[in-house]
Amino acid sequence: MNDMYPNFDLTGKIAVVTGASMGIGYGLSKALSNAGATVVVTARKQEDLQRLSEEIRSEGGKAFPVIMDVTSVTNIRETMRQIAENLGRIDILVNNAGLGANHPAEDVTEEDWDGMMDVNLKGLFFCCQAAGKIMLEQGYGRIVNMSSQASTVGIRDHAVYCASKGGVNQLTRALALEWSSRGVNVNAIGPTFTYTPGTAERLDNPAYLEQVVNKIPIGRVANIRDVAGAVIYLASSAADMVTGTLLMIDGGWTAQ
Repeated sequence: MNDMYPNFDLTGKIAVVTGASMGIGYGLSKALSNAGATVVVTARKQEDLQRLSEEIRSEGGKAFPVIMDVTSVTNIRETMRQIAENLGRIDILVNNAGLGANHPAEDVTEEDWDGMMDVNLKGLFFCCQAAGKIMLEQGYGRIVNMSSQASTVGIRDHAVYCASKGGVNQLTRALALEWSSRGVNVNAIGPTFTYTPGTAERLDNPAYLEQVVNKIPIGRVANIRDVAGAVIYLASSAADMVTGTLLMIDGGWTAQ
C-alpha cells in the first residue's frame, strides 16, 4: 500500500478486548475482526464469550474466548501473560469493561464508589500496565481506553461515573507521555449515550430519548458502529501520530 494513504487494516494484529461479552464490547470485537485482527474476547462469562467467538469465526474471523476478571490484579496479570505466550504478542488493547449506575450524589454508598472505581479506573489501569509491559518489550502497541462524554461534562446522578471517567482521561495522558517514545500509543474515546441492549430500556422511552437527543446537535444517539470506527482508527497505523488524546464520539454534545 502507498505510504501516502492511511491504512486501517489490522490484519495480523492481536487485539484484546475487555468486557467483550455484551453491548459495545461485543460489537467492537466483531468490528476488530472485520478489520483483520485476531481478537481475544475477555469477560467473566464463558458462555457469552464462546457465543461471540463462534459468531466471529462463522464470519471468517479469528477469535479466542478468555475469562478475565478486571477487578483482580493477579488475574489480569496472569491472563495477559498467558495471552502473549499463546499468541506470541499483544498488539492492541481495548479497555472496554466498565460499570454505570444512576445515583443521586447524596445516596452514593462506599460500596457504590468502590465497585465502580474497581472496574472503571483501577481495573483499566492494571490492564494497561499488564498489556503495556508486553507491548513495551515488543516496541509496539496500541491502547484504546473507553472514556465517556461524562469525563468532560457533568451528568446528573452520575457523580461516581463522571469521576471514574475523568480519571481515565488523566491516566491516558500520563501513560502516553511515558510510553509513546517506546512505540506504545495510548488514547481514549468518549462516546455519548450509545444504543445497546443494555441502554435500550432507557433509550426506548420516548421522553427520555428526547431529553438526551435535545443535547446532541447531530440529532441522534450513537450506535456501536460509531464507536467502532473510532476504535479501528486509533488501533490502526492511520493513527500512528495520535497519542494521549481523547476522541469524542458525542455528536457535538461537548462542543456546547
